[in-house]
Amino acid sequence: MTIQTTYSQARAQLASFLDAVTHNREVIVIQRRGQPDVAMIAADELTSLMETAYLLRSPANAERLLTALNRALKEEGESYSVADLRDDLMLNDK
Repeated sequence: MTIQTTYSQARAQLASFLDAVTHNREVIVIQRRGQPDVAMIAADELTSLMETAYLLRSPANAERLLTALNRALKEEGESYSVADLRDDLMLNDK
C-alpha cells in the first residue's frame, strides 16, 4: 500500500516513515507544492527494481527469463540441489 503525505508531514514524521519503508516495505509518496512528487522506498528494493529493469532491457534476455519463470511456475524441468549444481559445474573446493 502506498502512503501519500506532504513535505511538512514527512519532515515531522521522518523517523516513523523511514521505519515504515524499511520494516514494512511501504512506499511513501511525498507531495511537494509546485514540484514533482517523490517516492521513498527501501534502498534494497530500489536496487532490486533497477537490476530487474536492466535484465529485462534486452528483448531476448527478457524472453529467456520469462520463459524460465513460466517453466518454474508450471514446475516443469528438473530440480537440482546446490551441491549437484556445484558438482556439475566443477565448483567444489577439492
